Amino acid sequence: MLVNLGIPWVILGHSERRSLLGESNEFVGDKVAYALSQGLKVIACVGETLEQRESGSTMDVVAAQTKAIAERIKDWTNVVVAYEPVWAIGTGKVATPDQAQEVHDGLRKWLATNVSAEVAESTRIIYGGSVTGANCKELAAKPDVDGFLVGGASLKPEFIDIINSATVKSA
Repeated sequence: MLVNLGIPWVILGHSERRSLLGESNEFVGDKVAYALSQGLKVIACVGETLEQRESGSTMDVVAAQTKAIAERIKDWTNVVVAYEPVWAIGTGKVATPDQAQEVHDGLRKWLATNVSAEVAESTRIIYGGSVTGANCKELAAKPDVDGFLVGGASLKPEFIDIINSATVKSA
């Protein structure tokens, strides 16, 4: 349907689908591969629960989620990875800029080791977890945060501040 409607992007692996519909890492990987085979571009979501964060397994969780995709695709040209800490979606809580950078850096290192240095360098890794006009500039300034996946804030006037934060690195 998306292809027929001319919609170029699809979001896959979002936490609600993983938790409410029981979509496994492998199923998400299959969906990413299929979407790419149909000519779509994919925003692939990865992220940990609060319990996983507190137990220190954040990188294990996001690496397993990314691995399930990497095992099924060869070309990352049309893939964007969105790190969304589940505990920060719609809660008003947000990973600190340093926490977000730590995971984005870890994902980039995982890609370099397990896929290729070129994919690690070229793949956009965006942050999506209660991004607001108040925190977007500090998040955008982090070297491995390549943009945002914005939910509820896209319906508020502050969305313009989030859009404008894209210029932080070029300033």
